[in-house]
Amino acid sequence: MPRILVFQHVAAEPLGTLDPLIRRRGHRIRFVNFEREPDAQPNVDRYRGLVVLGGPMNVEERGVRPHLLTELRAIERMLELGRPVLGICLGAQLLAHVLGAPVRRIERPEIGWYPLLTTEAGQADPVLAPLGAASPVFQWHGRHFEVPSTAVHLARTDSCEQQAFRYGDSAYGFQFHLEMDAPLIERWLATPAYRDELAASGLPHDDAAIRALTQTHIAPMQAKAEAVFNNFLDLVGRPDRRFVLPSREFG
Repeated sequence: MPRILVFQHVAAEPLGTLDPLIRRRGHRIRFVNFEREPDAQPNVDRYRGLVVLGGPMNVEERGVRPHLLTELRAIERMLELGRPVLGICLGAQLLAHVLGAPVRRIERPEIGWYPLLTTEAGQADPVLAPLGAASPVFQWHGRHFEVPSTAVHLARTDSCEQQAFRYGDSAYGFQFHLEMDAPLIERWLATPAYRDELAASGLPHDDAAIRALTQTHIAPMQAKAEAVFNNFLDLVGRPDRRFVLPSREFG
């Protein structure tokens, strides 16, 4: 039975709808919660896939959050082994950093619902294609990655060009949150730190507007998300394909 390793950073950002889907597919999940185990050193060689979730910290904090260095090295190792990697939000930024791309503060945060526009490559991508040419997705980020030069650009929004990329055949970075359901969105809107971030963002919409759009968009997004995540999970357990990465030091 393939085992999947999941890096979690805070309790408020779980696997969401991806959790029951992984279990229905028959995979076993090993969580490493770096909020509770900041010194954990998981042996990624034992796993057939890696999912790196979001969190309020940033790549540039690795000097004061050593677990980020642990994660960067783990991602690099999984890429060397040719095993599937999915980075969501912070996870996508860590993946991009491993591949040599910078992570920068976005001019204005994206919080709430935004139309995601897939590139031509995204519409043909074996994982992301179910999103179609355009689809509303949930966002919550104040930084963004640059698309690595060795990766394929898959999606953008009008306010953030860099939304999704693929490296090789099985490593994906998503800036957006397909794993959300309505209760999880409500949890974020009720979390004081997240609520304060929204209030300070300068965005023209508030929590009430996000809740209203959630009623409209959550079910269609979840249906497409299930198809996307199933496509990614299809990659878990395929024969390993190895990629040669340049040696990098993370510090």
